Amino acid sequence: MSKADKKYYYGTGRRKDAIARVRLVEGNGKITVNGKDLDEYFGLETLKVIVKQPLTVTNTTAKYDVISTVKGGGYTGQAGAVRHGIARALNEADSEYRPILKSSGFLTRDPRMKERKKYGLKKARKAPQFSKR
Repeated sequence: MSKADKKYYYGTGRRKDAIARVRLVEGNGKITVNGKDLDEYFGLETLKVIVKQPLTVTNTTAKYDVISTVKGGGYTGQAGAVRHGIARALNEADSEYRPILKSSGFLTRDPRMKERKKYGLKKARKAPQFSKR
């Protein structure tokens, strides 16, 4: 079976400013992010756990290889985007996973974004120091 014959499932994940394009290929559980291994790309253990969550709840850790490309945002947003993409791809692979993924909240795009800076303030809410005199 050549590389072109392998069946894959696609999912796009988003979180903050990060966008992840995720492909699930039948394999043995190798996770690749931007051409690097998961442990190499995400330094923090919590981020690695976040990325693996959809595979863990569906018991498919050793069933699929994950190949993802992620752009924009910081590493936390990127980890969330990859998680969202994996969940969507798993949903496409087998619709039986949908209730588990949905109840865990992995199919919902996290709507929280950075609040805009307002004039007269230093950041979105931080005001300059107040002094009576």
